[in-house]
Amino acid sequence: MSTKIAPSVLAADFANLQRDIEMVNQSEADWFHIDIMDGVFVPNISFGMPVLKAISQHAKKFIDVHLMIVDPDRYIKTFSELGSNMLTVHYEACTHLHRTLQAIKAEGMQAGVALNPHTPVHLLKDVIQDIDMVCLMSVNPGFGGQSFIENTYNKVAELKELILNKNAQTLIEIDGGVTDKNAEKLVKTGADVLVAGSFVFKSENPKETIKGLKALVS
Repeated sequence: MSTKIAPSVLAADFANLQRDIEMVNQSEADWFHIDIMDGVFVPNISFGMPVLKAISQHAKKFIDVHLMIVDPDRYIKTFSELGSNMLTVHYEACTHLHRTLQAIKAEGMQAGVALNPHTPVHLLKDVIQDIDMVCLMSVNPGFGGQSFIENTYNKVAELKELILNKNAQTLIEIDGGVTDKNAEKLVKTGADVLVAGSFVFKSENPKETIKGLKALVS
């Protein structure tokens, strides 16, 4: 499988959101990555349901929704109705993770699990076969534009080993601080999906930046 590039809409220009959505549609990007934050689980608030609904109406690519919220189970059905293809919940926010994964799949979505930088990979060993994608946070969640945490490479390698040992089909996504400086090494270590926010949307030519990232990892 070729590596997927998922621009993070959190870094887009909210005053020109439709323009930025169209840019991603026309680019070589594979997915839209959409962060939903509640100001409780993480120290920031991003957009909620109405904005996701508006994005879904214009997006022509796979929609990867990352919930950085407490008690995500309350909203699983809602996010399915809003057009989410992959719904990722945080390990740290789920008391009954297996039940949550089953509920996501019952709504017709793929199920992802995100791990904060301090959360060890081995905690997923009993559910890895039920997870479609693990999102490794390579910055502390909550804000865009942070520096990449170098220990992420070790976590990718460890997670890849766990996936292979359990004969699972789980994808590995990296979220935070992804640039042309670390993309290649992340993919060589085992990453399948790269989320890029500020690096894409704050560049002079976002479409060319996406093209360059895609060329690096293809």
